[in-house]
Amino acid sequence: MRPRTVPEAGLFPSLQPGLLALGCKWWFAEFMDSHNPSEPAEPTGVAGNRDLERHLESEPHDNDAAQRLNWLRAGVLGANDGIVSVAAIVVGVAGATSATGPILAAGAAGLVGGAVSMALGEYVSVSSQSDSQKALIEKERRELAEEPEEELAELTAIYREKGLSPETARAVAVELTNHDALAAHLSAELNIDESDIVSPWHAAVASAVAFTLGAALPMLAILLPPQGIRVPLTFGAVLVALALTGAVGAWIGGGSKSRAAVRVVVGGALALAATFSIGNLLGATGVV
Repeated sequence: MRPRTVPEAGLFPSLQPGLLALGCKWWFAEFMDSHNPSEPAEPTGVAGNRDLERHLESEPHDNDAAQRLNWLRAGVLGANDGIVSVAAIVVGVAGATSATGPILAAGAAGLVGGAVSMALGEYVSVSSQSDSQKALIEKERRELAEEPEEELAELTAIYREKGLSPETARAVAVELTNHDALAAHLSAELNIDESDIVSPWHAAVASAVAFTLGAALPMLAILLPPQGIRVPLTFGAVLVALALTGAVGAWIGGGSKSRAAVRVVVGGALALAATFSIGNLLGATGVV
């Protein structure tokens, strides 16, 4: 018996043209989908870059944002000091006497004295910090002018300590030095920025204004209502305001708002209760 031979056209020569045409249509459709000009393919890395941009926009990474948060935090703390200090004074005097004159005099004195004290303290503190920063900046500028190679080696060593290889650390140090040598050294060595030096006068005025705004609340709460409800109304207004300032301060710092509010309210309530008790005792004994 002779072995069966298969024709070169295949087992089913009548089906091959149809299969070939179907395969060509499928390949052409896939080719057109992958090269459709109406839906261009996204370049490699674009999606990652967009995610990075969204991340950078959602978090503050610049010095201006950090400075605004610091100023806002300082303002909240100053207002909180004004509320507690003046409220304790006027409530204490109200515990000793119901006359409006002494309460007004004591509250006004506490407001002015507290605002001046806050401004003076802030001015002295910020002036000392500013003078220290300016001295460090001038020292770094002089060293860069007199010993540029030694400063470049120092900057290279700083980046090597941060984990960079010697070659990469040297390249980074050279590039940053060529761009802005003073800024590079101030950032790497001292963690300061030449443009971040705060004005002592601005800090003093901001502190005094914040204290005054906070102190105005207990003054109005103790003076405007009728005599019979002025003390409990002042207690309530002050505690609500302290809860708000505590929550805002915690929100700025990223902490627990409820926990911060409870701490501030408890502290303020203890201060008011203490001064009112002392004033009531002095008034009852006839000392004042």
